[in-house]
Amino acid sequence: MQVNVLGAERRRRWSYDEKVRLVEETLQAGETVCGVARRHGVAHSLLFTWRRQARRGRLGGDAVPALVPVEITPAAAPASISTSQLASSPPAPRARAGIIEIELGGGCRVRVDRDVDGEALQRVLELLRRR
Repeated sequence: MQVNVLGAERRRRWSYDEKVRLVEETLQAGETVCGVARRHGVAHSLLFTWRRQARRGRLGGDAVPALVPVEITPAAAPASISTSQLASSPPAPRARAGIIEIELGGGCRVRVDRDVDGEALQRVLELLRRR
């Protein structure tokens, strides 16, 4: 006799939309995390985890790309140099060409040169996102 057991996994897989819906439900006035968890058969600790992930922008998983608005603006000339000085002097190489400014929100900005090490920048941005 052969026995096949189907569906042995006891964990439910929640889609991103379901997670968002439940997290939003916990944020409604008069709602509690435990009440929402009880109604939907979810552990309240899991809802708290999803809420924390949502605050950090990681509710969709580890590899969910985030799109952020980018604005490209020309670098302003220093105020101490007049336009007549600029016209008469030979053009100097632009030492600050290729500056990238990343605004993370909450008044936090990161400015890097175009030659920045990508791995180092990634580590810095990850640390700033956790704050």
